Amino acid sequence: MTDVPVPARALAESAAARAIPPLPRISVQAFCETAEIAGLMNEAIADRRMSRAHVKVHMGGAPAAVEAYRISPTPNLIVIETNGDRSTLVDHLDKLAEYCDSGTKVVVIGRLNDIVLYRELISRGVSDYLVAPFAVLDFVQALSQLYHHGTANPIGRVIAVAGAKGGVGASTLAHNVAWSISRLFDVATTIVDLDLPYGTAGLDFNQDPPQGIAEAVFAPDRLDANLVDRLLSKCTDRLSILAAPALLERPYDFTETAFDGLFDILRATVPVVVLDVPHGWTAWSRRALIGADEVIVVAAPDLANLRNAKNLIDVLKNGRPNDAVPKLVLNGIGVPKRPEIAASDFAKSLDLQPSATLPFDAKLFGTASNNGQMLGEVEPGGRVAETFNEIARTVMGRSEPRRGKRTLFDPLVSRLARLKAS
Repeated sequence: MTDVPVPARALAESAAARAIPPLPRISVQAFCETAEIAGLMNEAIADRRMSRAHVKVHMGGAPAAVEAYRISPTPNLIVIETNGDRSTLVDHLDKLAEYCDSGTKVVVIGRLNDIVLYRELISRGVSDYLVAPFAVLDFVQALSQLYHHGTANPIGRVIAVAGAKGGVGASTLAHNVAWSISRLFDVATTIVDLDLPYGTAGLDFNQDPPQGIAEAVFAPDRLDANLVDRLLSKCTDRLSILAAPALLERPYDFTETAFDGLFDILRATVPVVVLDVPHGWTAWSRRALIGADEVIVVAAPDLANLRNAKNLIDVLKNGRPNDAVPKLVLNGIGVPKRPEIAASDFAKSLDLQPSATLPFDAKLFGTASNNGQMLGEVEPGGRVAETFNEIARTVMGRSEPRRGKRTLFDPLVSRLARLKAS
């Protein structure tokens, strides 16, 4: 026996560091033999990438699957766990093949790390063979690859930004971080302004596009990549915005899945998507936050923000059990004469260290807002601009260690170290 090929073995590399496309709207039925794999299936169901799939977990393994589909149509995907020997498994699969509908995919979970078995299963039409034990995200990725393997377009990284309270600067942070990402990493980035009645992305970039996100959301039957591309307003060579109409001529009541089609198109066509999520709690905003690859929660240092931030972060942790915890940014630190909760106390209450703290600077932020500029344009190389750069590196997974303050003796020390090494 030898190791089976990469697509069929338990994946050793951490799946958390890889972009895993969400599964499409498919039906999945799993037939397990052990409580361990059944528990893993239930954990996978709770993962945000499986939210569109309709999954049922049964016990009984391959024999139960054969009995179930004697009289019932097969789903889009069948997952079967087996602890039996090779001949028993192959016999059950041959019987199952008699009842499988055309187009049904089958994934087998076993304990034998056997290349001969793998080849035999593939020759019988099995889509993949996974060797237990493996992690939840390894399993989710294996299923995702069945439907996204070989796609030409890369899967974009979605970063959602939300405020713990209205007016804490979440939109300002979203726009400046997106601007920093596009410049630092030279990557195409799109800001999606989800605050349709009051959004400020157009103002912050001194843009007044005639069309924007409303045309995409209110015409789902016409929604495709070409339409989205026409609706984007270009700010720089690498940065575009999908602007909000900022009009009150109609109500903006959306269903939970209203933005799914738009997000799918953006994820498939843009490397980085930054969602400017308005303060509020609706089914669609919750779905947008939980479905993002990274979430930034912006809060001011007061009691209401502390309460709201804790509630929001707790919900996101529970809804994203296999993802990194949300990033916390404290904004508006040091407002004159305003009592504040210290950043250390804020962090202790949430059991979460802030990724960044931004000082109160009315002149700097006001100038940028009134001029339709980013902070890095108003004060290049300044402390606030560098903080936004650091947040950008963090959410892109490329955070660099902070360097200590340079002194006049640094060049001499470096030169002596090189001489000593030589």
